[in-house]
Order: sequence, then C-alpha cells, then structure tokens
Amino acid sequence: MGSLPHVVEDCMGFLQLYSDGSVIRSNNIDFPVSAIEDQSTVTFKDILFDKRFNLFLRLYKPQHSSNNDNNKKLPVVMFFHGGGFCFGSRTWPHIHNCCVRLASGLQAVVVAPDYRLAPENRLPAAVDDAVEAVRWLQRQGLCLKEDGIGGDTWLNDDVDFDRVFIVGDSSGGNIAHQLAVRLGSGSREMDPVRIRGYVLLAPFFGGEVRTKSEEGPPEQMLNLELLDRFWRMSMPVGETRDHPLANPFGPGSPNLGEVKLDPILVIVGGNELLKDRAADYASRLKELGKDIEYVEFEGNQHGFFTHDSYSQVAEEVILILKRFMLKTTSC
Repeated sequence: MGSLPHVVEDCMGFLQLYSDGSVIRSNNIDFPVSAIEDQSTVTFKDILFDKRFNLFLRLYKPQHSSNNDNNKKLPVVMFFHGGGFCFGSRTWPHIHNCCVRLASGLQAVVVAPDYRLAPENRLPAAVDDAVEAVRWLQRQGLCLKEDGIGGDTWLNDDVDFDRVFIVGDSSGGNIAHQLAVRLGSGSREMDPVRIRGYVLLAPFFGGEVRTKSEEGPPEQMLNLELLDRFWRMSMPVGETRDHPLANPFGPGSPNLGEVKLDPILVIVGGNELLKDRAADYASRLKELGKDIEYVEFEGNQHGFFTHDSYSQVAEEVILILKRFMLKTTSC
C-alpha cells in the first residue's frame, strides 16, 4: 500500500505542492493597498486573449489624454506582473493600482496580461503566454491597419502601435528579458507593433552561485528560502537555477553579445536580495555594447513601485519611465 500524498513545497500557506503533483491554492490573501488616487481618470476592461488556456488581459486607457489634446496617439505599455512565476494576476489590487498609475502617469494604454502559473505550468509556459499576448496586440494593429474592422474599439486611431514598451516587475521583469531576446531588435515579426524598449523592475534572475545581496539580511516580504522555493516550483523538472530561463548568463544561455536588443532600462531597490543580479545583468550588457540603463533607488525593497504606486519614490519612477520612453522614440 502506497503512502498518502504529502506536501513537498509550501509557499507561506497560500500555495502547496504535493508529492503526487497536485496543487492547492488559497485565495484568502490579504492585500494591504491604499486607495487609488486617479481611478476616475482611467477606464479598464478585461479581454480574453488566449482561448486555449482561458487567459485574460486587462486593458487600461486614460479617459482624458493630454496626448489627444495635442492630436498625438497614445503609446502602449504592456505590463507583466510579478510573483515568482507562481503567484499573481491582473485582478490583484496592487497590480491593478500599478497599472492605473502607469496609464495615468505615462498617458498610455496599458495592457496587463495574465499568464499560466507554476507549478501547474512550469516555465517556459509563462514566456510562451507573454509572446501570445504580444501577438494579440499585433492582431489588433493588423485589423486597424487593414480595414479598421475586427479589432478592439479601445485600440483605435488614438493608439500608436509604433510606440510599444514592455514593462515587467520581478518575474515579469524576467519575462521582459526573455521577450527582448526572442524578438530581437528591429524584427518585423510583430509588425505593425514596434517595441521601442524594455523596462525590467527588479528582474527575478537566478543562478547557482550566490550573490552578496542574496546572502545579506532578508527583506520584509522576501527571503532566500522563498526565492529558492519559487525556482524549484517554476523551473522545468530537474533543471537548476543556471537554466537560461533563470540565469541570462548561465552556461546554457544564448550569447547575448550576438543578440540584437532594443534599449533596456533596469530599476531596482538598493535593499533588494536581487540587487546584485540586476546590477550584474546591466553591467555585462553594457560591456557587450548594448543600450542599457541601470537605476538604483537607495533604501528600497523588492516591489517598491508595484506595492506602493502612489509614493514619492513611485513618482520618481514615473518620471524616469517618461524620459526613457521619450529617448527611445526620438532616435
């Protein structure tokens, strides 16, 4: 008689993986988020973008765009949430608040797709879903370009498919990197969508060799044990943290010196466990001649922008994003 299934991984009691591969998730999560200050200035709606896996995205649009006042089209920001590839959704309050802030602060249409989560769907599922989300946006642009019929009415003549930016937080930042490598720079594969740049907010990268910041004191919401657990549950079975989906410079990763990359902006908190990996990523890409900028906010921890999108430091992030978007579309 075989033994009964037992818990092999437990994420804070909210996610449990059993020895037989079954998973139990809890939706009883308390989200301590502040009220949205500019909710009335942004409208949003949910759209099914992938029927195969029943995946939705949330579309945000400023109600009164200053861009429209100047007869200019709105740029598109595609935002991929974090959660260690195991948690998160466009519907979570802090993620929703963050997208409202991006839409209002950047005067942009924000597209926030969900993706399949681990351990039920291990990597590269999340990355594949991100590619499909970009292809959904491409289909909207093609409909408008060809006859204006069939696309979503929110993505009309006011939207500039020639100015698309990919923004990702934590594991979403990892996804943004994977998209940058997959799509390359100047590729016409996603035409008429033209991605102008990628923003990686505290990208969730890994590696077998520990960094100094990983071995430092734990954060309020993140520690090394939890990081490792996320990797064990999200990586393909049997793979290590040096897999290309975790470590951009691992032994099996592509030679990024040979990959054409669009401009990249990396933003990280100075007190993050992941700080050294983000800094090393930016430094090595800079050495390879890539267009990359690294910004570190001293004293801040992981998720400081997403979890408090209306703080003073979040306002500074918005200004940096505006500058990056302007720079990458003026050259």
